[in-house]
Amino acid sequence: MSLALDASAQNLLFREARTANSFTGEPVTEEQVQSIYDLVKYAPTAMNSQPLRIVLVRGQEARERLVNQMSEGNKAKTLSAPLVAVLAYDVDFHEELPKVFPHAPGAKDGLADEAVRHKLGSFNATLQAGYFLLGVRAAGLAAGPMTGFDAEGIDKEFFGDGRHKVLAVVNIGKPGPDAWFARNPRLDYEEVVTEI
Repeated sequence: MSLALDASAQNLLFREARTANSFTGEPVTEEQVQSIYDLVKYAPTAMNSQPLRIVLVRGQEARERLVNQMSEGNKAKTLSAPLVAVLAYDVDFHEELPKVFPHAPGAKDGLADEAVRHKLGSFNATLQAGYFLLGVRAAGLAAGPMTGFDAEGIDKEFFGDGRHKVLAVVNIGKPGPDAWFARNPRLDYEEVVTEI
C-alpha cells in the first residue's frame, strides 16, 4: 500500500477505530484534550478560519443540563462518558481573521454578511470536527459523536449569546464493555470514485 502512515497508525485512526457507545470510568485529562487540539489545529480550513469552538462538559450539573437536550437513545451514554465535548461553530469567527489570516487584511470585512459566515463557519467547523475525532483516536481514545439532540436547546443552554451554534456532541474515553455495534458495510472505491 502506498501510504506514508504505517499499518498500525492506519488501523488506529481508521480500520480498527469505532464509534464507542460505552466507556470505562478512566478519566480523560485536560492534558490529553490539549494534546488532541494541539495536533488537529494544523488541519486545513478555508482562509485558515478555524471556526470550531469546543466546550468540555465535566461537571455533573452541566452534564445533566446537556443530557436533558439529548435524544432518548443518547442520554445514558452521555451521562456516563468520562468526558463530553460540545462542538460548535463561532458565527463571528471572522473577528479572528486578522490574527489567523494576516496576509489578507480585508478578509474580515469581506465577511460582514452573517448568512455567508453561517455557511462558511458551519462547513469549516464540520471539517474541524472530523479532524477532532481523528485526534481523539490518535490519542488512543474512543469517540462517540452524536447529532441526536435538540440543537436549539443546546444553543440556548450553553451558548446563550447566540454567537455559537452546536454541530455535534462527542463522548470521549476508553471504550467499555460491548462498546461497539457491528461494523456496517462501506462503499467500494468503484462505487464512489470516477475519473474523467
